[in-house]
Amino acid sequence: MFQAGSISKPVAAMAALHLVEQLKLGLDADINLELKAGSCQRPGPGGKPVTLRELLTHTGGTTVHGFPGYATDAPVPTLVQVLNGAKPANTPAIRSEAAPGSKWNYSGGGYTIMQQAMIDVSGQPFPKLLHDTVLAPIGMAHSTYEQPLPKEFQSFAATLTMATASPLRVARTLTRRWPPPAYGPPVRHCPLCYRSREFGRRQGQPRALCTNDPRDAQDGHRLLGPGPRDWRRRVQPLLSHGGVNEGFISIFVAYEKSGEGAVVMTNADTGGALGDEIVRSVALEYRWPDYQPVVRKVVLVDPKILTEYAGTYALAPNFDLVITNENGQLMARQPARTKTHLSESETVFFPVVVEAKIEFFRDAQGKVIHLILHQGGHDMKAPRK
Repeated sequence: MFQAGSISKPVAAMAALHLVEQLKLGLDADINLELKAGSCQRPGPGGKPVTLRELLTHTGGTTVHGFPGYATDAPVPTLVQVLNGAKPANTPAIRSEAAPGSKWNYSGGGYTIMQQAMIDVSGQPFPKLLHDTVLAPIGMAHSTYEQPLPKEFQSFAATLTMATASPLRVARTLTRRWPPPAYGPPVRHCPLCYRSREFGRRQGQPRALCTNDPRDAQDGHRLLGPGPRDWRRRVQPLLSHGGVNEGFISIFVAYEKSGEGAVVMTNADTGGALGDEIVRSVALEYRWPDYQPVVRKVVLVDPKILTEYAGTYALAPNFDLVITNENGQLMARQPARTKTHLSESETVFFPVVVEAKIEFFRDAQGKVIHLILHQGGHDMKAPRK
């Protein structure tokens, strides 16, 4: 059993939409009206309320990108303490910082608000709610949202491998744990309906992870759970999401029309490269339109230019991308992953094991001021610090 990290989000989204179908949650209602355990939200700028639809699509303007977890010898906060940034929580309070619906900004904090709303309207503990509405109906008998892991599962739990850490750091992180989250335990919006065929067969009717609502067709970011993709360009709409906990990296991909897909879970901080390679191998074998080998022409770049790109770039709050020039090649380091980048021009670089690009930009004086990470159908701007 592997920690799934954020690939738990789309699974939690299915449970949230189950409550929407039961009329216990409103997809476009003020989320404050669903919270009973102390409101952690306020109206966004301009007084516009945050909705479940916006939380599911990372467009609610909410804070806190992700969560670092807690060592077993450290106190673990309650969900309400996490929401309000109260000790012993190690992340700030989750609040609205931008007008809801104004932009896409990945927010694990938004999913934590959703989690509290689901608990409040259902009256059930979150692990039981997810077990009863999603995991059990689709036959996931060896998955759970319980933290810490129940005793009957502990002997099956994978041990993480930290290839880039010191032995002391490994010892500390082997037992790292999270509060009961919608974003961490077991295991982009589009104009088309994604339906889990397996869920539909077992439950009598399918559960949509996105809708035909015109709002869901405005851009490539709007999918209720999975990550952002440019759906308008795709012959076969593709769902995908990654998951990163310290020492665990996961990826899932699935096609809406054919029902084909793959899930890869690894217990290593460098497991992302392995997961991506396995997905590409599956794609090649089954002739998927995505994840096929890409042929690029490599060019040599003046080492002086590479040195000018070196620095720290703020990809998200508390999430930096560190660029270094090592032996004439750019290295991009971020939590739990290291990539070697080759160049296809003086400003555009690509990793050899991941489908992505990094593009550097200068100001009028020629100073490097920011980069854009092109990955998964999304362009993420990172100012230089």
